[in-house]
Amino acid sequence: MTTRSCPCGLPRPYDACCGRHHTGAVAAPTAEALMRSRYTAFVRQDAGYLLRTWHPRTRPARIDFDPPMRWTGLEILGTTDGSAFHSAGTVTFRASYRGGALHERSRFERVDGAWTYVDGDFLD
Repeated sequence: MTTRSCPCGLPRPYDACCGRHHTGAVAAPTAEALMRSRYTAFVRQDAGYLLRTWHPRTRPARIDFDPPMRWTGLEILGTTDGSAFHSAGTVTFRASYRGGALHERSRFERVDGAWTYVDGDFLD
């Protein structure tokens, strides 16, 4: 997967895109970048990264993946705040999987300078 485009939808190889966030080499600089890297972590079933980037106030004890679930694409529909100059932001997205799609508006906050996922509202 290192030479193919990253699952997050950006035209970069995984290692140069979300992979560097997953390894901890570089923190996600925006809420949207964190959203994209978390989607990719779901694709790759990287529970450690998902838990590390979940806000401590809402973080579950563990993540149970649905093994047959196959994510097929991510579409960012909009963002509010969430840049390097903000402490909070939202990302509205549609994540497709075989047989359907998840449409959500996610909330993000910084904790000790790093973006974290707080929670989200399902849309549709």
